[in-house]
Amino acid sequence: MSPETKLSPAAVRKACADNPKMRERDLARSLGISELELVSSFCGHGVRRIEPRFDDLFPGLHDVGEVMALTRNESAVHEKVGLFEKFVNGRRAALMLGEQIDTRMFPANWVHGVAVEKTDGKDVRRSLQFFDAHGDVVQKIHARPGTDKIAWDRLVETLLIDDGSLDRLPEVTPASPFSRKMPSADVVDTLRSRWQGMTDVHQFHGILKELDLDRLSAFELAGDAWAWPLDRSSVTAMLRLAASEDIPIMCFVGNRGCIQIHSGPIATILEKGPWINVMDPTFHLHLRTDRIHDVWLVRKPSDTGHVTSVEAYDSDGQQIIQFYGVRGEGNAERSDWRDLAENLPKIDRGVTLGAAE
Repeated sequence: MSPETKLSPAAVRKACADNPKMRERDLARSLGISELELVSSFCGHGVRRIEPRFDDLFPGLHDVGEVMALTRNESAVHEKVGLFEKFVNGRRAALMLGEQIDTRMFPANWVHGVAVEKTDGKDVRRSLQFFDAHGDVVQKIHARPGTDKIAWDRLVETLLIDDGSLDRLPEVTPASPFSRKMPSADVVDTLRSRWQGMTDVHQFHGILKELDLDRLSAFELAGDAWAWPLDRSSVTAMLRLAASEDIPIMCFVGNRGCIQIHSGPIATILEKGPWINVMDPTFHLHLRTDRIHDVWLVRKPSDTGHVTSVEAYDSDGQQIIQFYGVRGEGNAERSDWRDLAENLPKIDRGVTLGAAE
């Protein structure tokens, strides 16, 4: 949308009033604006701009007590109820380590922030929402009944920005579409050698970067000893089996600015339309199964034997979600998780080959 045709905040607020049951993300898309622009149209009407300064934000969140942290991408929503506990800052990546809320954050993509208050009858719903330069959400943090409201308000006051921009929407830049990388013909032997030589699963990212490979291309080239494609129904089957057999899992959902992790058992699995949902007291997962295009079983060597993941991707080759078995640092992988994952239904490898053909 050009500056000449860009909606005014008042016009966006009217559209919200005219579509009270429509989700903000969906309404923003229908209006041709980002979710940040939609939410920011309410600045001065229950919304205030805040600066996502990690050194103030996360210590402040530690003081507010129980909250719900939400991280999502186009196809999955990951919600955790708990405390913001141990914060470890870093210039390129930061960590939040806690029993419930466990995240990896990339500060360069935390560009915009808003504090939101919405009146719902006699209740006031409070949230802190953070967005990247393209106006897409990186994380939302919602107050809970047990949240310390005084500490919450104190944190908001600390982060407030007074930029006098109530009458205009924030500037956002279009995001470059995700596209897979075509692997070079001579990369296969190097990839397989480097893959077999891994001693820590975290080395995988470095291998991909050095060889200029995307994840799916690496899986396609790795060979059957390390990766094989699964039927698209495998994610739902895996969740149901993990719940029924009480196998604790790790569930990762991420976007440009944040990866959020659940570690532990799951119990309540519900299907509704295209969504498969985990609905447990401190963990909710909402996953669009109709957007899953590829699922892979992946094995990566470590110093305690290989580690097994189940990973789902959309039709563009972008990761939606990934799962591991819970294991302590330095411990071998649980055999029940490995058996579950390795017995999920496989499909003919030839059907999946795309960039590696």
